[in-house]
Amino acid sequence: MAKGFTDLKIKNLKAGAVRREIPDPGASGLYLVVQPSGKKSFAVRYRYNGTPRKLTLPGGLTLKAARKLASDALYELEKGHDPAATKKETRAKLKAAKAATVQALCENYLSREAKKPEAEKLRTLGERKRELERLVYPEIGDVPLADLKRSHIVRMLDKIEDANGAKMADLTLAFVRRIFNWHAARVDDFNSPIVRGMSRYDAKANQGTRILSDDEIRKIWAATEPSEKAPQPFHALVRFLLLTGARRAEGGEITWPEITEYDWTLPARRNKVAVDLVRPLSKAAQDVLKSLPRIDGGAFVFSNDGRHPLSLTTPLARLTAATGVTGWRLHDLRRSCRTLMSRAGVSVDVAERCLGHVVGGVRGVYDQNKYHREMQRAFEELATQIKRIINPPPDTVVELRR
Repeated sequence: MAKGFTDLKIKNLKAGAVRREIPDPGASGLYLVVQPSGKKSFAVRYRYNGTPRKLTLPGGLTLKAARKLASDALYELEKGHDPAATKKETRAKLKAAKAATVQALCENYLSREAKKPEAEKLRTLGERKRELERLVYPEIGDVPLADLKRSHIVRMLDKIEDANGAKMADLTLAFVRRIFNWHAARVDDFNSPIVRGMSRYDAKANQGTRILSDDEIRKIWAATEPSEKAPQPFHALVRFLLLTGARRAEGGEITWPEITEYDWTLPARRNKVAVDLVRPLSKAAQDVLKSLPRIDGGAFVFSNDGRHPLSLTTPLARLTAATGVTGWRLHDLRRSCRTLMSRAGVSVDVAERCLGHVVGGVRGVYDQNKYHREMQRAFEELATQIKRIINPPPDTVVELRR
């Protein structure tokens, strides 16, 4: 049998009553293991530091493959390595690589971000977590980082763009890129598959410029008048956004602990500049908040149950239909607010601070004044401008006869 050790004869070899190990004359240390059940496999016998050792090879190998692995094992032995220990380490590394998936990385990142001080947390950590669970994990969550390719990212972005639009695809791409860059800075052997040119959304081409006209503001304000039929939280939110110049998410996710009698402190984790922003509230903005009930056990101001922010798409569509003001979105209120401040004569610096913008450059470094009093006056002047639009003074112009 020894001289005729071939794949065919190994296949036809009959099992015996006991387990047998038959040496292969074609490879030193290689043995064919034949079980009483007829199952056949290969093993390598050797001595390491004077101790007999055995290395079991994977099942289903051809004779040629088994001889190659036996040769590799004996080569490791010549270098002073224990082939069995090397195999165990290789398995452990492979297992670790399989466990190091995209989802595992993202979850590790989120858990570490959540432990940071409040001011250092991502502004939308909870929102990003939901986006990962909804858009990223189903597509590439179980892909090992070692196997992750650029094509995985492209296919994922294609699906997001088709189902949720190019802007959402880019927002997801930006967050995933942030996580990958974070990981690359912590390990030795990871290269992010994200490269330039993967973006789908042309922000410049889609930059909004719309402001609401006085007539449109008048119609929207009239349609948001509190009534039994009006969806109070949303209508109040529309007025609040116009009176404060806040972004949709900033105002829509406001909580009662952020509000004092005269001020609203937007925490760093919820704004783009990552610092606590204090907005003085005009009397009109205070009245909007006072019109809303506080729901026991609920923190959110503009909410139906106090525990969840409002869903804005449907009520905005209804308000649009009710007013006849078309082609606008909630962010246009912020742009309109800033324009009205200029009309009221509010200085550029103060108006920008009212919107939560940070004055940069040398002035921003050296001028540490909070401008609270000036901002308070600016918001009152804004409210006065809106009041004049809502209740325009009677026409005092008299047409002269020829």
